Amino acid sequence: MPYPEPLEALISAFERYPGIGRRSAERLSFHALRDREARGLAQAIEHAVRNTKRCSVCANIAECDPCRICADPGRDPALIAVVEEPRHVEAMERSGAFAGRYHVLMGAWNAADGTDPEHLTIAALIERLRDGGVREVILATDPDAEGEATGLLVAEAIESAIHPAPLITRLARGVPAGSSLEYLHRGILEDALEGRRPIGPPRGH
Repeated sequence: MPYPEPLEALISAFERYPGIGRRSAERLSFHALRDREARGLAQAIEHAVRNTKRCSVCANIAECDPCRICADPGRDPALIAVVEEPRHVEAMERSGAFAGRYHVLMGAWNAADGTDPEHLTIAALIERLRDGGVREVILATDPDAEGEATGLLVAEAIESAIHPAPLITRLARGVPAGSSLEYLHRGILEDALEGRRPIGPPRGH
């Protein structure tokens, strides 16, 4: 027997989210129906949609435009970290190690799931760089196949459009402290080997 139309519509709505298949959407839908706080969830979603916007400078999700990071005079405007998603901005901010500004691509280049280069905010990044004053662009995309392809795409776009182009760097990769080699992704090991450094002074000194 098919589900009632309102329930089927709810399942379909959950299915539209990344990483959620039919079964996960069904579980979420039944949980929402059982949960007495489901109305609160709906209100929270509506509140978030109504009261957030995209920063016109960096494309991050914010309550105001420009966002608090772009508007902060204490941040270095000449240093831009290019990230894939707003959650990556949050991760870098939690570290407290970065004092520059960001540019959010709103995704990664992945033709398999329908994300093409024109869906990303690369054109807006180029316009920021054309305004001048940026000395370094840090490619802080994920260390996976899509992230690497996206970083290369961004670098090529900058180098072909901006003359002279600012310094383009990427985050260092290596073996995380406290990790075990047997559990590391192949790409992490490859990057760690390529970026290996000598210990102590060179022999003969």
